[in-house]
Amino acid sequence: MRKLQMDELNRLSVEDFKETSKNNFCIILDDIRSMNNVGSAFRTADAFLVEKIYLCGITATPPHREIEKTALGSTESVTWEYRENVIELVKELQAEGYIVLAVEQVENSLKLNNFKPENDQKYAFVFGHEVFGVNQEVVEIANNCLEIPQFGTKHSLNISVTVGIICWDFVSKMYTPTHI
Repeated sequence: MRKLQMDELNRLSVEDFKETSKNNFCIILDDIRSMNNVGSAFRTADAFLVEKIYLCGITATPPHREIEKTALGSTESVTWEYRENVIELVKELQAEGYIVLAVEQVENSLKLNNFKPENDQKYAFVFGHEVFGVNQEVVEIANNCLEIPQFGTKHSLNISVTVGIICWDFVSKMYTPTHI
């Protein structure tokens, strides 16, 4: 085996990325304090053709050099929007037909391994503050809460890791292995 060179990876240009049809889900980042986590979410969103990222509350917005450290230019390719009020956004997306899933540890959560997305349905995944998690009000109005099963001594994952797991899980369940 030989490691591929950049010109062999057949990556889309930013212009082509913007014209390419996206996967039927968006990401909501609410009150994310780390700009590195925001940048990582952008990079992951680019990798998995996420429809849009919503930045809410205290979450920093591009352009910012601290975001770019981890985004590596993906703030130019991924569509994003700042919305101050996450509750209003969640209700608006639900009215547009999205199933909103808070990614949080709650009573009676839907374990990620049991999550079965439907092809013709749009989804929005909400990620919350690094310490306090998803806002309780969002948990209460979300269609459901997804939980990533964990088996060690820690009870949480870094948000950038969580975004990656959720995006990969969603895309891998939506497409047969021949499309990945």
